[in-house]
This record gives sequence, structure tokens and C-alpha cells, in this order.
Amino acid sequence: MSADEKPFLEVRDLVRWFDGVRAVNGVSFDLPAGAVVGLIGANGAGKTTAMRMLATLDLPDRGTIKLGGIDIVEHPNEVRRRIGWMPDHFAPYPDTTVADYLDFFARAHGLRGADLAHRLDEVADFTEIRPLADRPMDRLSKGQTQRLCLARTLLNDPEFLLLDEPAAGLDPKARLEFKNLVRVLRERGKTILISSHILSELGEMCDTLIFMDRGTVMHHGDTDTIRRGGATTTCFVNIMIHGEVAPLLQWLAVRPGWKLTEELRAGARAELAGGEPALLAAELRRLVQDGVNVVDFHREERRLEDAFVDMLREPPVLTKK
Repeated sequence: MSADEKPFLEVRDLVRWFDGVRAVNGVSFDLPAGAVVGLIGANGAGKTTAMRMLATLDLPDRGTIKLGGIDIVEHPNEVRRRIGWMPDHFAPYPDTTVADYLDFFARAHGLRGADLAHRLDEVADFTEIRPLADRPMDRLSKGQTQRLCLARTLLNDPEFLLLDEPAAGLDPKARLEFKNLVRVLRERGKTILISSHILSELGEMCDTLIFMDRGTVMHHGDTDTIRRGGATTTCFVNIMIHGEVAPLLQWLAVRPGWKLTEELRAGARAELAGGEPALLAAELRRLVQDGVNVVDFHREERRLEDAFVDMLREPPVLTKK
């Protein structure tokens, strides 16, 4: 997002108290239109509370939220038609088929006649639940239930999607299907905020990640920066070669900026001062030009789980005075 571009979502100094504890404590961030952003945090970090306020389902004790320039606290009805909320779980209605459930919520959004039929068809095809239309919704598998919940979320064709733990409890096939749905929604220009504990999958789906702990935002940045360890002055590189390791070790010993950290069976792990892509490319070219038979050369990245653990801290619990 350029400096002159207005953010699609603006969150400023958001605070929410529960029983004398700040569940959300001064949260601020911006999202550009069309972004897919992951919200990460342990249980009790304040993720769901923050998302419920963004969805106009709860009111902040302090702070502002603007969607498309509209204050959602002052004008909730104006933004609700632009929001799609998918909770982490919902109770199925007894004696209700999938088709009846979606028809009910589509009518609640004001759809009627040909518009109603067309939208139901679109959503059923997109989420692939048409074969389940006549099935009672309380007899669906976990993956089918999540697809039904997503279908309900999409009925009003929202611009902004809030998905709270949408892949929780899904098997690998269902998680892959969900990732594909997110990819298509991104291509359609939707802005998406996803809360999840499956950090590796968030890294594959999201443009940026927001880390929360104890109600505060600890980090907001792109996944590559997080995996590389942020704005560090060094990086670690794994180098594998064909043949004897000695030429590589000798090269590392005399080449400025390099430090051997571990000798491997067919190569080495080494630390390089700096880690910009241009520098890495230049060092690889020089390594090959100097006669070292390189078969693999890659920068070491942290797992998102490790990055999250590194960011956790233990601030005192704030109590209301």
C-alpha cells in the first residue's frame, strides 16, 4: 500500500475490557483493499474479541474502526452489508436442510425472486455444497459444515471477510480445499482477515501476518520478513556441494563476510553478513566462479511457529482501576 493510498480497513487504539481485564489493549493496524491477512495468537490473545468488534458484533470501550472510510461503530448498518463473518463454530439448526438454511439467510439479506435463486446457485457452486442440499445440516461432516458456514458468509457478496479459525479440525483434503477457496476469493478482490493456529498454512495463503499476545499487536509484517527473522544484519545459508567439502570450507575461511557455523556431511551451514537477495546472488556466482561444485544454496528460514514463539512475551495482566 503506497503512502498516498487510503487503507480499506483502519483500526486505531482499540480497547475492550472484560471483568477488569483488557482483552484487547490498544490494537492498531491498517489493511489495504484486496489483502489476505493472517491473525495469529494463542488462546486468550484477544483475536476473536478483536474480530467480533470488526464484525460489528461487539463494541469497543475505546478506539475507532473504519471500513472504507465509514466508522463502523457510528454507522454499523452501512458496513454490515459489506462484511462477511465466519465464526469459529456455530450450532446447527435441528430439522433444517442445507438448502433451507442458506435460503433463510439469503432472505435475511433481502434477496428475493431471481436474485435469490441466482445467488444461492452461485454460492452452492463455489463452495461445492450443491450435492448436500437436501441433507439435514446436523448430519454433515466437519469439512462439510465449514463449507456450509463459508457459503452462508458469502451470501451477501461481502467485500471484507472475517474468518475465525476456518480450518480448525479439518482433515488435510478439506484444508487444501479451503486454501483453494481463499485463493479464488483473493482473485475476486476480497479483503480477508483469517484467524488460525495453523501457522504454516497462513504463511502460504496470506500477504501479511499480525501477531497478537495478551491483547496487543506484537508484529505486523510480511511472511518472508518474519521467516528471515526481521531486519537482521546477518543470515544463515545452507550450501551443499558435489565432491570434497574441503574447497568450500577453504573458500568460507577467506571470503569476507562469511563465517562457518557447522560443517555438514556434504556441505556447510554458514553465516553471511547481510542477506539481501542481490548480495546472495553475487556470492553464489562468486562461489561457482571460484570452482566450488555447488548443488544447493539456500537461505535458512524460520518456521512461522518458531517466529511466533520468539515473539511471545510475558507482560503483566492489566487490571482496570
